[in-house]
Amino acid sequence: MDDIDARLIDALRDDARAPTAALARALGLSRTTVQSRLERLERQGVIAGYTVRLSDAHERGQIHAYVMMTVSHKQAAAVTAAIRRLPAVRSLQSVSGPFDLIAGAVTPTVADMDALIDALGALDGVERTTSSIVLSTKIDR
Repeated sequence: MDDIDARLIDALRDDARAPTAALARALGLSRTTVQSRLERLERQGVIAGYTVRLSDAHERGQIHAYVMMTVSHKQAAAVTAAIRRLPAVRSLQSVSGPFDLIAGAVTPTVADMDALIDALGALDGVERTTSSIVLSTKIDR
């Protein structure tokens, strides 16, 4: 992956639905060049797919939180499988430090977030949770 590929991926992060012609104009390349680079990046698995990015206004109306969890190592796979079934959990990372997993969650109301955090804490294998509600987002790339 070279500098042009990196710039192309950055442009797609801003708008994954941008037409090839618009990407080409933004990068100062031909449409054919951009199309062939996209196809190559997809074939190589660098670009795994395209996604929806919700509006800032919609996201501001949601409750965002990070839930840090200490998990019994013997039940880590089962906990991960159970969390995968919770649609409000948008991300789950295994981390080093005092916690084993961090879940990024989004719900429409504080009551829904409270119920989700309780549900995460009640999963077999979750020994302890600590949660932080997001007050504002400073950078979102």
